[in-house]
Amino acid sequence: MSPPIRLVEVLELDFDLEPAPWPFAITYAASIAAHWAELRKAKPAVYNGRVLLLGPRELAQRADGDLRLRGAFFETDYADFVAWRAFGHPGERVDNCFSMAALRTADGAFLMGEMAPHTMNGGQIYFPAGTPDPTDVFDGKVDLDASARRELLEETGVAAEEAVIEPGWTVIFAPQRIACMKLMTLPVTAAEAKERIDAFLAFDPHPEFSRMHIVRAPDDIDEERTPAFVAAYLRSAFA
Repeated sequence: MSPPIRLVEVLELDFDLEPAPWPFAITYAASIAAHWAELRKAKPAVYNGRVLLLGPRELAQRADGDLRLRGAFFETDYADFVAWRAFGHPGERVDNCFSMAALRTADGAFLMGEMAPHTMNGGQIYFPAGTPDPTDVFDGKVDLDASARRELLEETGVAAEEAVIEPGWTVIFAPQRIACMKLMTLPVTAAEAKERIDAFLAFDPHPEFSRMHIVRAPDDIDEERTPAFVAAYLRSAFA
């Protein structure tokens, strides 16, 4: 049985980038290359860029009583990452730690995107997000706030500066995954925001999202296509 999903309110994220080889990528190099070749046949649009994964991490209390999540990321190929997932996460503990722009609207609804068929997670429904990459590193620190803002703009055309951004994070711990949710509230209705983002997607020849979904209540969650950790966040937010 998988460990339960756990939601924790965290005020601060503090992540370093520590360059180091990933033993999994070295040990399984031949299998990773074969896996990537097969994957490219099924999804030619996927790109083998560089991504950041989280190694050692610690959730600790600050002097003021609030929580801080600290840890060290390392850099590897995207092909290594997707093979690690496909092979059942062998080796020492590593987490896919990333941020999500939890996009809420003035009428209390949430806006989520349906991943386009050409993407790795085609058909799944969740918030703008992505595995962090080297562009999210500043002075040796991995900035997941900057990553959430970048993904929001790239995937929806919405700038984070247009939203009211809540301090702190809702951090969701799930097996081999740590999702850092940043609540961003747009000063428009869900229908208005959806119309604008759908128009943005229509002009992109290769959008990450194929369309947007409005979630106004737990009954609107598509349990089949929404990852369990995102569904857990939504149920908590509505509660």
